Amino acid sequence: MDCGYLDRIRRRTWLIQKKAEVTIGTGPLVDYAIEELYTEIMVDYLPRRYPTIFKPKGDMVQNLVTGSTYPLSSMGLTPRMMLQILGTNVEEDFYFMCPDENDGEFRLRGYVACFPGGFLSPARVGESVREIHQPVPGYEEKLGRSVDRYFARMKPGQFIGRMNWSLQVDGDDLFRTDGNNFYPGQDNQFAAEKVSPALTSCFLRVEHQTLVALKKSRAIVFCVRSYMTKLEDIRKEGDGNRLADAIESMPEKLGMYKMRHFWGVKVLPWLREE
Repeated sequence: MDCGYLDRIRRRTWLIQKKAEVTIGTGPLVDYAIEELYTEIMVDYLPRRYPTIFKPKGDMVQNLVTGSTYPLSSMGLTPRMMLQILGTNVEEDFYFMCPDENDGEFRLRGYVACFPGGFLSPARVGESVREIHQPVPGYEEKLGRSVDRYFARMKPGQFIGRMNWSLQVDGDDLFRTDGNNFYPGQDNQFAAEKVSPALTSCFLRVEHQTLVALKKSRAIVFCVRSYMTKLEDIRKEGDGNRLADAIESMPEKLGMYKMRHFWGVKVLPWLREE
């Protein structure tokens, strides 16, 4: 947690209140996993790990930063209420992947997603990992079905982490349902700001992504924590050339997916300026 925690939690709270239909997703196939994660994080972990922020008071816990409270038990809470509490106290987004009893593939069944990086979560419910990543260049060739086999072998409590990044050239709003990735046929759908963005509105968006297997439900939880850094700050710190090198080194298809062919003409030379 850092000094931006309160502002981001306020933004998440507003999104959950005003855009509940796209930030919260649940259903009978995932309700058990939601309760399991709620208990692990909100009841067992946070009050113990951050006792100066999450302070138990009887059968409630008070968040001393926001002033809000929540129950120190899942009893009496619906799965939707549990996701709302998670989303308004924790900065990470959570996506629940559950094994399909028919084909064994892990499919998205529930989520609390206030800071999506370019898609509408409700449209993805029921999709397998392969289907969700179908537009990503090289995913099928490199991973494909092996991901589901790996998920099935994951032991409870085992974590896997990776970093993902993109350039967001039209502001720093972390709630993005489109616009950061390019899909075939979209050439005419983007405004001029993608081709010639205001450099003061350009940000490096980094997602710290982790996977963990829950012990009881055996669901796989995909956890995403998002960070934004101004490209201006990256230049000032002397890392503009390194970022430009990384962008230019991407294979052609991956570069197109990350929209390099739109903003690259203007942004890349600017990053290299002394």
